[in-house]
Amino acid sequence: MSSWDDDESAAASAAEAATTDVELLRRAWRNEKAAPEILRFDTPLVSRVREQIQLLEETLDDFADTGVDDLVVSLYQMDLDRTLFLLRSYLRLRLQKIEKYTMLISRSDDLRSRLSPQERRFAKSCAEFMEKHLEQSVLSKLPYGYDSVTRQSLSSTEDDMVPEPQLDTFVFCKTKSDVGAFQLDDIGEEVVDLVADDLYVLRYKSIKGLVEGGRIDLI
Repeated sequence: MSSWDDDESAAASAAEAATTDVELLRRAWRNEKAAPEILRFDTPLVSRVREQIQLLEETLDDFADTGVDDLVVSLYQMDLDRTLFLLRSYLRLRLQKIEKYTMLISRSDDLRSRLSPQERRFAKSCAEFMEKHLEQSVLSKLPYGYDSVTRQSLSSTEDDMVPEPQLDTFVFCKTKSDVGAFQLDDIGEEVVDLVADDLYVLRYKSIKGLVEGGRIDLI
């Protein structure tokens, strides 16, 4: 087998594997974009996508050295560009949520556990920078009792200055399989029959567990 055949076979294998993972990444991107809170970081998926990106980049370099047809090169380049755009958009969405809810995340073990190691470092630095900036520019000039980053005053019984995602937000979603009768509230007054491949508009809080379990996709 020629070197060109080897390169083409490697690129085809990478493209085939990437097709599945790119679709999974697109699904993760849609869920992240539609969910009011930050979701769990999919470490295995992102690692595989990064490996496939590296393989496609190496394959394109080989194509340039071996004189592969420009049309073939352009098709693989399009796949590479699409995957890079999707990955960057997914990561950017998550960073925006971390910045928005940095104080909440810094106080929640559950939320921090959803982040990648790099995101946890970013969240920590954001929280430290925000607290330092607010202390120097505003809080140090306020009277005692009103100089908290998280509470309006000493009389506050909870962190009422910390932004939280609105989990009662209505979201569009699509079931991936039959769920059956599903209780939407705590007392059983709201029940809906969730059928595979149907579209619904429901409160995110009600279906959060189904989203996390991969039984429902947000759209």
